[in-house]
Amino acid sequence: MPSASILHSNGDAMDIAVKGGRIVGVRGRAADRVNRGRLDPKDLYGWQANNSPDRLTRPMVREGGRLVETDWETAMGRVAERSRQLLDGPGGWGKIGFYTSGQLFLEEYYALGVIGKAGIGTPHMDGNTRLCTATAAAALKLSFGADGQPGSYTDVDLCDAIALWGHNVAETQTVLWMRMLDRRRGPNPPRMLAVDPRETPVAREADLHLAVRPGTNVALVNGLIRQIVHHGWHDRAYVDEHTIGFDELVRTVDPYTPAHVAGICGVSPADVERAAELLGTSERLLSTVLQGFYQSNQATAAACGVNNLHLIRGMIGKPGGGVLQMNGQPTAENTREAGADGDLPGFRNWGNPEHIRELADLWNVDEMTIPHWAPPTHAMQIWRYAEQGSLQLLWISATNPAVSLPDLARIRRILAKPELFVVVQDLFLTETAQLADVVLPAATWGEKLGTFTNADRTVHLSEKAVDPPGEARADLDIFLDYARRMDFRDRDGNPLIPWTGPEEVFEAWRECSKGRPCDYTGITYEALREGGIQWPVGKERLYADGVFHTDPAYCETYGQDLSTGAEFEAEAYRAKQPGGRAFLHAVGYQPSPETPSDDYPMRLTTGRTVYHFHTRTKTARAPELNAAAPAPWVELHPADAARLGVTEGAPVAVRSPRGEVIVEARLTGVREGTVFVPFHYGYFDAPPGRPRAANELTLTAWDPVSKQPLFKVAAVRVEPRS
Repeated sequence: MPSASILHSNGDAMDIAVKGGRIVGVRGRAADRVNRGRLDPKDLYGWQANNSPDRLTRPMVREGGRLVETDWETAMGRVAERSRQLLDGPGGWGKIGFYTSGQLFLEEYYALGVIGKAGIGTPHMDGNTRLCTATAAAALKLSFGADGQPGSYTDVDLCDAIALWGHNVAETQTVLWMRMLDRRRGPNPPRMLAVDPRETPVAREADLHLAVRPGTNVALVNGLIRQIVHHGWHDRAYVDEHTIGFDELVRTVDPYTPAHVAGICGVSPADVERAAELLGTSERLLSTVLQGFYQSNQATAAACGVNNLHLIRGMIGKPGGGVLQMNGQPTAENTREAGADGDLPGFRNWGNPEHIRELADLWNVDEMTIPHWAPPTHAMQIWRYAEQGSLQLLWISATNPAVSLPDLARIRRILAKPELFVVVQDLFLTETAQLADVVLPAATWGEKLGTFTNADRTVHLSEKAVDPPGEARADLDIFLDYARRMDFRDRDGNPLIPWTGPEEVFEAWRECSKGRPCDYTGITYEALREGGIQWPVGKERLYADGVFHTDPAYCETYGQDLSTGAEFEAEAYRAKQPGGRAFLHAVGYQPSPETPSDDYPMRLTTGRTVYHFHTRTKTARAPELNAAAPAPWVELHPADAARLGVTEGAPVAVRSPRGEVIVEARLTGVREGTVFVPFHYGYFDAPPGRPRAANELTLTAWDPVSKQPLFKVAAVRVEPRS
């Protein structure tokens, strides 16, 4: 049965092998445009989690403080009853929130989006994509007028330079890295720049590695743009015809000389100049951006800076010349498209009354039902409302915030609040599910039908290969059951949610996306059975004509202040007369909200390892993957280790103002004064008395624009342990 990867964002196409009603293996699909038959280690082995003996097979409810198995009628009855109680009270729509994932299918996100936005009318909808790709979406909207990746994976095959900005592609999207290595080992290899405080496999491969201090990305990008303009490497004709804001950009970056940048970032002035020359003299530059920028200080400003660099060089929408503001999760693109997070479906603008009318007509509901009177509630604010008590029902699907969110002691306190009714929909009894009031057993990849879209807009169909275990149900079936029980109606009294299966939802989504940037009208299930297809059909790259989605009647946002996150008004946006031109946004560097001190003298950055995905809910249950990385560690520079009296493999405590972890030390090429801990590890299979979740250490702070948490800038100290 054809499918694609659900354990990273590359979208590797594969076939699922079945024997005796069970998945027994996978193979890559050689004809697919994304992976050409190659697979990631997580693809090769992660499917074994489907067959794990500890899968949830029956619903559970909390009785007398304990979770006990029950039937679907009882479990869903409790969820619907509590929902009705809240909705029947004053402001009930504001007491219900949904926190979802980047791992469901498009059809499930769209159904959930309609339930939340047109059925309940709650603005409190977001997901763990806020931790992952919110900055990508924010930067694309601010620069180009709407979400959606401008570039294509085939740009790897055509470029003459690759810049990886905080993107450890060798461990996050290994097949994309193989494609890059094909070019590097072949004729006319592209030059490569890596920006990362660690000596990753990407950094070791690169022609130039800038090991910047965590939190200083804006200073670096400003300095590089300054040098490109100073040397005349920019395309002034393209800038004048297709962009707005060049003069202000030049004024903003002017103080960022190589020496000034070097002092802030901790790199040499000569390397700043070398990097600018690499970027400024290439004829076909491809940039990829990920969590080293997205989860760091001034995240959206830094990501927009990369967009700026491409815009002033006229390298958007050209073969080999483009930018990929990457996703970390396999279906994060669909969350944003379909409106299961803080966005409106179809990349519509919540501040545009006409866009609200379009949705109201499409769903046949009153316009005022759709929450649009203020910016949608982002995930970090949803958790704050739950903490304060104004949000009283939180439905969590396919994610494990008790390990993945920052400052975990706080998150555990929130989840344990008796007045918060927590619903968890997942495959296993995760750390989060153990704190829930109702647990719903879900089907997963290979056990249900649906579509999902990767980081270069390629849509794949995932067929149902096997039945889910026991009484587990597809996420879509759970949402549709909830809608029936709640009896949501349109303004004519008909069922708001009339669908019975994924293909019906997909057809409704095609209609919703029609005429919008993420237009799916040319895509069908039948066509997808032949292989992956990019949206919109026939456009491998966006903005090839230099016309951007910035028209005030069409754009997804009227913009935000990069320093404060303040939303701009429609009138001010129209006054700029964008006329299809892109925006050049820039601000000066500001230090991180938490910097090293006498008590906590080092910087912590967190990230991934190639063998695990998120909180190991699936990959820890794949024997080969778990054996490859069974426990977390901390990476230290050898000079830091010598100063602390720490040797390779020795146990150490890493402490922040919020908590500690006890892990083994690895002496690596991470920059001096910085430590790295992988974030995947929670309490599942943890040794007693050994806290190891990296997010015990991270802080509750976020980017003012994208609202993405700053996982990579905590201050810590490291101490030897016996």
